[in-house]
Amino acid sequence: MKMLRIFDILDNLKEKYGNKEVLARRDASGKWRKYTIEEYVEHSYAISSALLELGLQKGDKVATIMQNRPEWNFLDMGITMAGGIHVPVYPTLNEHDYEYILNHCDAKIVVIGVEQIFKRVEPAIPHLQLQPTIFTIATIEGQKNFNELLELGRAHVEKWKPVIEEIKKNTSPEDIGTLIYTSGTTGNPKGVLLRHKSMVINAATVTAMNTHDFHASVLSFLPLCHVYERVCNYMYQMLGGTIYYAGSLATIGKDLKDIHAMGFCAVPRVLEMMFTKLQAAGKDLKGAKRAIYSWAFKIAQVYDNERIGYIYKTKYKIADLLVYSKWRENMGGNPMIIVSGGSSIQERIIRTFTAAQMHVFEGYGLTETSPVIAVNNPGKNELHPGTVGPILPGIEFKLAEDGEILTKGDCLMVGYYKDEENTKAVIDEEGWFHTGAIGKLVNGYLTITDRKKEIFKLSTGKYVAPQVLENRLKESYFIEQAMVIGENEKIAAAIIVPNFDSLHFWCAKHKIHYNSNEELCNNPDVIKRVQYEVNKLNNNLAEHEQIRKFRLVADTWTPQTGELSQTLKLKRATLYKKYDQLCREIYQYDKKENSSAQ
Repeated sequence: MKMLRIFDILDNLKEKYGNKEVLARRDASGKWRKYTIEEYVEHSYAISSALLELGLQKGDKVATIMQNRPEWNFLDMGITMAGGIHVPVYPTLNEHDYEYILNHCDAKIVVIGVEQIFKRVEPAIPHLQLQPTIFTIATIEGQKNFNELLELGRAHVEKWKPVIEEIKKNTSPEDIGTLIYTSGTTGNPKGVLLRHKSMVINAATVTAMNTHDFHASVLSFLPLCHVYERVCNYMYQMLGGTIYYAGSLATIGKDLKDIHAMGFCAVPRVLEMMFTKLQAAGKDLKGAKRAIYSWAFKIAQVYDNERIGYIYKTKYKIADLLVYSKWRENMGGNPMIIVSGGSSIQERIIRTFTAAQMHVFEGYGLTETSPVIAVNNPGKNELHPGTVGPILPGIEFKLAEDGEILTKGDCLMVGYYKDEENTKAVIDEEGWFHTGAIGKLVNGYLTITDRKKEIFKLSTGKYVAPQVLENRLKESYFIEQAMVIGENEKIAAAIIVPNFDSLHFWCAKHKIHYNSNEELCNNPDVIKRVQYEVNKLNNNLAEHEQIRKFRLVADTWTPQTGELSQTLKLKRATLYKKYDQLCREIYQYDKKENSSAQ
């Protein structure tokens, strides 16, 4: 069947895949609780009936604030079948953000997950202007429970089912299906209005590229409130896959192995952490095993699926037998398709995972574009590290004179909710959406070179693209995070968070004693070792791009502590504020100011 509305995905499942298991999550005992298609349909209709019984009208907003779980899918389908607009919200925001989003979106009903999330939202509740009806999935004293919502719907499903079918029949693909708030790196989040057809067409187009038999298992751990994971979720459903929701980022490895996964979606930061673990595993080996592991790891980092020479293939087969097959075994044993998006990923990580038949396909898009604009194509075995692949079929695309990526078409947002000014700022009079990303198209493959707003100019007039340099710095075994600075200064510099696991190992090997990570950041030998890594990068850069100074910091950058967005991008304004004194030291601001005062 042709799918153009969100709930068409559910009807397609029912029509095409019988009663197979499609959703799963671990219960309190640690066992997987699996839901069949029939249960999925029943729960969705129960929610839809309950919402209508509570008075939901066409276009009313229902917000969900929860971690990934089958109930999210039941609500997604139930809300849209009742004619409502689903507003999924991150479960890790602060009181101010919850108050802003729930007021701004005019939420009539809010469904919250576990008690920990409720405690985050609770301080904002008295300040909500519409005083929405609130349900919680966890049992919380004084709060309406999600099971009450289900039972209300089940008690009235016969009454509302004909109404639901009529609503579905009269829902146009052009109608607004969801309102998604961007995670943002500055200011209040913006509400992106997306039509039913926008995400469904995007998901269907990506679905057509897959080659795996997804009747098996896929793991989901990125937040479903983000359009990227959500569209991947729709894709898995279109393929008839069974979606297992990971307990947390900490359980990914165990979950992948347990379900014999055939794929997942990730952001570069997750794959960086997995890569670091693979790298570190070789350090614990001794003698011949360590030498073999190191040899295989080096081959993996330069893997090229288009190289077919006999010597190369022989080396690869040996490395796969001795090392890569063990990596696969620890992640479930199956070849996998891994999609990477959200920000750029290091080429060596793509090559390393792909060498182990855990094929990484990088793509590019935004919430405003539903989201995929370009992606490397598994169906055509298109794997070009350093690019985000060819432009997706059906996407209108062009590059502006300054290299900015422009796009329009079915997948483009209607606009920002209650924000005509910002909508006009990004969608021009001809309907082109200005992404803010700078790119180039080479032989049909798109490469993202940087964010337009992040590129800065040195006082010499030369431009520096910080994201490219930051990714190159993070290729070092000793560097966990980095922010490149230097706007209006003579030279580029960097604030660097070391990879302390690697640093501790190196210090033990060289008999360097320390009492804390802070002490390590000021240790001359450590600074010299990191300088060596920076010098390696500088050797391959233009003179104006070279990192002339850096400072090490013993901090952890996370969304919870505010340095990263919910999608793990650097929040540069926050970092500049946090390290203001450090920037002053690097560029000797105080010395300049004192000098000019005299």
